[in-house]
Amino acid sequence: MILLLAMALVAQDTVRYTPTVGHSTFAVREPVLRVKPGTVLISNTMHGPYYTEQGGAFPGEVGPIYVAGATTNDLLVVKVIRVRPNTDLAAAQIYANFGGLATDARVRLLNDPIPPRRYLWRLDRERMTGTTELPDSRMHRITIELRPMLGRVAVAPRGDEAFAGLWPGDFGGNLDAQEVREGTTVYLPIFHDGAYFYFGDGHARQGEGEVAGTGLETSMDVVLQLDVIKGKTIDWPRLEDADYLMVAGSGRPLIDAFRLAHVELIEWLEEYGFGKYDAYALLGQVGESSVANIVDPAYTVIAKFPKRYLPR
Repeated sequence: MILLLAMALVAQDTVRYTPTVGHSTFAVREPVLRVKPGTVLISNTMHGPYYTEQGGAFPGEVGPIYVAGATTNDLLVVKVIRVRPNTDLAAAQIYANFGGLATDARVRLLNDPIPPRRYLWRLDRERMTGTTELPDSRMHRITIELRPMLGRVAVAPRGDEAFAGLWPGDFGGNLDAQEVREGTTVYLPIFHDGAYFYFGDGHARQGEGEVAGTGLETSMDVVLQLDVIKGKTIDWPRLEDADYLMVAGSGRPLIDAFRLAHVELIEWLEEYGFGKYDAYALLGQVGESSVANIVDPAYTVIAKFPKRYLPR
């Protein structure tokens, strides 16, 4: 009887959801699913023409998911348990007017635009590698290791705001941070009761900065645990894994994203007993950072503090 009860509780706390509609904006809308805190969600990102041989439109994000009991005085906790490609093809592209080294669509320049080109990556999901052709290169083909991640985890932005899928911000969104992978916990502020959680934009791999404008874009099987920390708020998304406390700050210019991330990280360190200026000084010696993206409407920097220096 006890075993049957335990099995029933596990089943009750685990939800399997197959999405059928992807949204192109982060906003408050009718939830696709309602869950309670602590729920383990077994699902997948949207699949669409973008990931096929022929190419086409991006499929959008999964959500929103309403988390019962989550209020604007709380934090949403997203534990990334599993992120793995569920198809054997990933697409990457360079564009004439999108990317870290491309011309700007809003500014006239004298240099010639980059010729658009699409790269198809063949994924070996057993070996966890991806292979593509390099048509202009002596080696002609390359194989790299995969590092699956989610480019987008978000709550609905504050008020009546709606942000297109390319935007990152204090609500999360298109952070394009390779740190959002298996073993990472993401903490997001909540601007509406229920949180209205979104996820998507699977990358089989992506370099820091996403300099050319895309990762290895593909669809993913995911397992996420959604929970709530009551009575606590933050200003910017926080991330944590076995080794680091991290904060994602987004803005333009890049220095503002860097500053936002590090100010929030100092405030987090204060919660561990560090004085504000002691934390500032210590970050100057042991802090690390990475540039998650330099291609989105706002850039994203990840500020990191090694957990081995936390008080024991």
